[in-house]
Amino acid sequence: MSVSSPAPSSPPASAPAAQGPTQADLLDFVRRTAADAELIASLPLDPEGRTWVRLEGPGGSEAWLIGWPPGTGTGWHDHAESVGAFLTAAGELKENSLAARLPADGWRTLELNDGVDRERRLPAGRGRAFGRHHVHEVLNESAERHAISVHAYYPPLPQIRRYSRVGQVLRLEQVERPEDWQ
Repeated sequence: MSVSSPAPSSPPASAPAAQGPTQADLLDFVRRTAADAELIASLPLDPEGRTWVRLEGPGGSEAWLIGWPPGTGTGWHDHAESVGAFLTAAGELKENSLAARLPADGWRTLELNDGVDRERRLPAGRGRAFGRHHVHEVLNESAERHAISVHAYYPPLPQIRRYSRVGQVLRLEQVERPEDWQ
């Protein structure tokens, strides 16, 4: 099956290309921010739910300092058209991700191929950058200790798509937009 759509229009030749921070810039920012011990210690931690504080990211990016109580996680999601980076500042996080590019739109359920699952342990001082449509979940698997992380996204998050996963079946459950997070 083939789907056609109109070609995107190009900006006029005289218009400068919009340039924002790269994945490397965002990773550098989260590293420097996570090294700010005073900032990390200032995050209020809740024993049951995640806490967060919005930060000023580089070059118009969106950034967050997030506290993770023991046993909490995000569930499977992506950040749509945004690139991003995150780094653990305290404790340890685990990231489960898919090493497969998923279609941007037009689907509700996908059967994943074998071998697409990736797992990363991210103790304090470790992080990663990621590209558009990166599907992952982030977890604090500790039974006793909070984790704290720094995240940055560019462009600022236009939406987050949330998924459920049973075995190799990934299902789009919800699309959230910034007004949903206010």
